[in-house]
Order: sequence, then C-alpha cells, then structure tokens
Amino acid sequence: MNATVADDWAGHRGRRWLRDVDVMEEQLAPVGEALLQRAAPAPGERVLDVGCGAGWTTRRIAEAVGPDGLALGLDISEPLLGEASRRGAGLPQLRFQLGDAGQVQPEGGPFDRLMSRFGVMFFGDPPAAFRHLASLLKPEGQLNLAVWAEPARNPWMTEMRRIVGRHVELPTVDPLAPGPFQLAGPAFHGQLLEQAGFVGLERELLELPMWIGGRGASPATAAAFALGAFSVGELAEAAGPVVHQAVIAELEQLYAGLATSEGVAMPAAVWMLSARRG
Repeated sequence: MNATVADDWAGHRGRRWLRDVDVMEEQLAPVGEALLQRAAPAPGERVLDVGCGAGWTTRRIAEAVGPDGLALGLDISEPLLGEASRRGAGLPQLRFQLGDAGQVQPEGGPFDRLMSRFGVMFFGDPPAAFRHLASLLKPEGQLNLAVWAEPARNPWMTEMRRIVGRHVELPTVDPLAPGPFQLAGPAFHGQLLEQAGFVGLERELLELPMWIGGRGASPATAAAFALGAFSVGELAEAAGPVVHQAVIAELEQLYAGLATSEGVAMPAAVWMLSARRG
C-alpha cells in the first residue's frame, strides 16, 4: 500500500468515511450486491474481503458462508475496522484484521475466494501486491473484484474535480498512481492479473446511477457530502472561505440541474472482474 494513502485511510480519510458511513454504504450497496451475486460465496468457503472498510460486504459474505466458513475483512483503517467489528457482532464466522493486503499474511488462509469492492486500487506496486494476493488463495481459488471504470464513465467523480479545478490548481494525476482509477483501464486488467498468476479473466461493465449524498438528498446536501467525501474537497476548503463558497455554489448549481424527487443522481460505471489462481 502506498505510504501516503495508508496514512490517509488510517487517519483523517478513514474518520471522514466513518462520519458518513451510512450514506457511503447506501451509495455503494448496488455495487456490493452485484459483486456478491457474481461471486456467490458458498457455505463453508473461506473468503478474504480486501479493503473491507466498515464491513458491509464482509457481513454479507459471512451470512453466505455460514458457521462452517470464514469471512475475514482486511483493512488499513483502524477506525473503520472498529465500526465493522461493532456492526458484525454475533457472527462467529466473521472476523476482521488490521493490515496492508499487499503485504500481510491474513489469519485463516489459504482462502477459497478473495473479494474486494473498491479495495485494491491503492497499491504503490500493483504487480507485487497482486502476486501477494494470489499467494493467499488456494490453487484454483477465485478472485472477484469491483473497480471503478474509466474517469469518462464516472462523471459523478470527475465533475467534482473539474469544478474545484476552476478555482484551485490541482496536481496532475498519474492514471496508474494509487487512487480510484488505478485499475480503470481494461488493457491493464489482463496484464496485471496474468503476471500475478491468475487465469480465466472475465470482465463485465456495470453502469448505474450514483445518488450523491444518498437518495432524497437536496442539491445543498449533495454538495456538502461531495466536498467531504472527495479529497479535492479538502483542497477547496484549504484555499480559504471565498474559494470554498464559490465551489459550493457551483456544485449546488450542477446538482440542482440534476435533482429529481428521488435526489441527485449522476452516471457511474464499475468493472466487475473475476479470475482464478492458476
């Protein structure tokens, strides 16, 4: 895991996610459902959930594998793991562990299946990290991932950056740097997984609406949520109150044009990947 990213998630980024955890989980639940449907973890399986956050996916995995299986959630954010443990109390087959998935040897391995909903796009050295992930699986063990698709397919994120960039000079983004779009390129999927020892890659594009701030949010609520959820929002806030208010106003204007009685929705797209250890 990139050291800066790890520090962010172990510290303020993890605490911010925890503050808005229910809204975050509501937004991402359709992706989690799609991942679970495609993976279909079976009773008795031992499953590793990488980047589990507050444990929404891990809890669902635990229910699927039952008391004879294991659902182990792995994350680098101690605050989020504390919440995950609290919410998962009462399921003996559910465990959580603090650690960097690219390096740590999780308890309970080797695993029948490795799953992740947006938890594998932050590695400083993706090839090395995925070789390590492959080593955590049994031979023929299954890999099921959800990763964000290309930026152009995700205006719910890129429009926020565009607006902030009108007021603040933003750093140039390396498409392969740790971040939400590190694994967005389809050409990268096959090369990365094949070199790590995975075979049988299957890929499906999932397109869905993303409800900014959760269903029913007003443009003002959606803008406040986006500024708190995205790292570029911190840059707008750090630029001072004048810039911050200007960004808020533009976001509210954008979201007002998209608002319906159900809330504020923008297009999103996710690559659903599956493979197996060779």
